[in-house]
Amino acid sequence: MKEIKGWRRLAAAVLGTGLLTVGMMTGCGSQAPTAKESAAAAEPQTLEEKADAIVAKMTTNEKIGQMVMIGVHGTDIDDDSKAMLRQFHIGGVVYFDRNIKSQEQLKAFSEHLQAYAQGEEAQQKVPLFLGIDEEGGVVSRGKGVIPAPESEAAIGSSGKPELAQASAVKTAQSLRAVGINLNLAPVADVGSRDSRSFARDAKTVALFTGKAADGYEQAGMMYALKHFPGIGKGTVDSHQEVSRVDASRTTMEKEDLVPFSEVIRSHRPENYMILVSHLIYPCYDASHSASQSHAIMTELLRGQLGYQGIIITDDLEMGAVANHVSMRQVGVNAVQAGADIVLVCHEYPHEEDVYMGIKDAVDAGKISEERLDASVRRIVMAKLAHSL
Repeated sequence: MKEIKGWRRLAAAVLGTGLLTVGMMTGCGSQAPTAKESAAAAEPQTLEEKADAIVAKMTTNEKIGQMVMIGVHGTDIDDDSKAMLRQFHIGGVVYFDRNIKSQEQLKAFSEHLQAYAQGEEAQQKVPLFLGIDEEGGVVSRGKGVIPAPESEAAIGSSGKPELAQASAVKTAQSLRAVGINLNLAPVADVGSRDSRSFARDAKTVALFTGKAADGYEQAGMMYALKHFPGIGKGTVDSHQEVSRVDASRTTMEKEDLVPFSEVIRSHRPENYMILVSHLIYPCYDASHSASQSHAIMTELLRGQLGYQGIIITDDLEMGAVANHVSMRQVGVNAVQAGADIVLVCHEYPHEEDVYMGIKDAVDAGKISEERLDASVRRIVMAKLAHSL
């Protein structure tokens, strides 16, 4: 890791850690307000006002960090994870089996990450998202430590939507007990060829996905619908290579988009994220994977479906994008296309490259400060809404 740490020293020199100074001006009048009245007037009242106040105090580098979620190594905080939180202001961490040994260990790990992020060295202004893929069935992290939920296929085949809600509540409670505040679930895909989908018809998937969303919200857990705009028709594992979904817009709207649009219609945007796939959908964009596509994230998801919450990419180290775009560029493409958070799960050099690529794009004027503010405001609003 020597070359990584040397690179971090260089990056730290480039980035700096200065804080903005906020000045206040007072007007003149015949009667000065009391101290209590002045404090009340200055204190943000609404969720939006509180988020705006926090974002206004962030440096550009801190804003970029909030937009990057990473994986770390080890079973407790160490010099590498500290460096990512301190030098790159990373706003979220996702856990894998490599990070999990016991409930006591995982809870302590979560506490140590949060304490360091907001401590004297890192000085982050909001807590971390601490996430995991606890879908159920084959995708259940920390088996033997975290109770594994039933697969979505098993829940869907029961014909009882209330079981999806009950499973989400139980899962959320298990995750919260070890300090996790974000589950990258439920899967809202229609007709996946494995056990990760509730059903093969859109109406059933929408019903069960909505109940799962209700369960996570009942338990106070952030969650993420995935994999927009739906990978049920995909034929290639996007961990390995890109796949195309050659469905028409009409078919997508009648099938794959239905579960996402139903949750968007019925749930508050600060309560969940939408995770975007790496597949290509020629009916919307024949040239770019969804996670790199303005047509899919901004025009379709934001515009047509009206979603106002956090858009997060699937892991940018997956072969579907990593085989075709450099780590320095892939995060830039995602942000320019409309992503709020870019997910990079495994290797520190890749995580640093994604961060530095976005920073270089901001410095070059290719990504504006206003674009950063829009994403970070959504992130901070979600963290405030869940009292993180």
